[in-house]
Amino acid sequence: MNEPATAPDVTEPATARTALLVMEEERRADVYPPEVLAEIGRLVHWQGPPRTRQELDADPEVLRTVDLLLTGWGAPVLDGALLSRAPRLRAVLVAAGSVRHLTTPAFWERDIPIVSAAAANAVPVAEFTLAHVLLGLKQAHRIEREMAQNRCFPTDRDVPGAYRSRVGLLGLGHIGRLVAAHLARFDVEVLATDPVASPDTARRAGVRLISVEELFATCHVVSLHVPLLPETRGSIGARLLNSMGPGATLINTARGALIDEVAAAQVLHARPDLTAVLDVTHPEPPTHDSPLFTLPNVVLTPHLAGALGAERHRLGRLVLDELRRLTQNRPLRHAIDPARAASLA
Repeated sequence: MNEPATAPDVTEPATARTALLVMEEERRADVYPPEVLAEIGRLVHWQGPPRTRQELDADPEVLRTVDLLLTGWGAPVLDGALLSRAPRLRAVLVAAGSVRHLTTPAFWERDIPIVSAAAANAVPVAEFTLAHVLLGLKQAHRIEREMAQNRCFPTDRDVPGAYRSRVGLLGLGHIGRLVAAHLARFDVEVLATDPVASPDTARRAGVRLISVEELFATCHVVSLHVPLLPETRGSIGARLLNSMGPGATLINTARGALIDEVAAAQVLHARPDLTAVLDVTHPEPPTHDSPLFTLPNVVLTPHLAGALGAERHRLGRLVLDELRRLTQNRPLRHAIDPARAASLA
């Protein structure tokens, strides 16, 4: 988790702060339900009704009196043009996970705190991952497809199970650490690969750091939780996938482009014992003729792991809590450290 950032030194009453909510309309009520908006309204003065990014583009002068920008999915890009219209902007609170696509060098130069709700979005992703880790340890998907093919129960059900088996996590960010915390309740060994995680981070997460080669070659289930960076794009290819043990499961709830999908399809075709649980793909959705739709050992879901429906309320609640801390001149808990921003998902 990021270190708390110090809130700006503000002495005027909270009602003097003017806030504007800008995000896509279709998910706004899920992220900021009426009760959350009402509580926010008691802390700030709304500049006006919520806007979409397109509506803001049509009337950027509305930013002139805005102190606090609240947003979420469909957030505006915080570039020089926007910032020049927002001279009073003092904090940005994002009810979504990644802020990498909306922050720019011009924004970081302004030294404006920006809050991400990644910790709240991590909760359902970690729950989804945990479910598939446990299914993977039972090799439930492999056995189910073999039963459907053979029209009988298998006689050999020798599976790792959740007893002293090995689970590998590629990445120890918000989600990776939360998955590790869930797995601590089970009698399994949790290992991780993360080049930027310190031994102390791993120790506190209850995991042992190993190489990526050992992770894939020795773990019964491997789950991906790294950001998409130039060095991670396509990094999961034929060599690592072919090294996985018989009946192993790969889970990807991070970014589809982490996997070399052409190579992965070839390996999965040649290795029907393997299972790939893919909640993300590249492109997303896959092309109509993608083998991911037809490979029997691919479990394909349409980005279900992240916050959906009422789960999105957590993101708005996190923004509300951070806004409350901001108005009380208390340190923010979920502000992004600029030094680490480029390495976040």
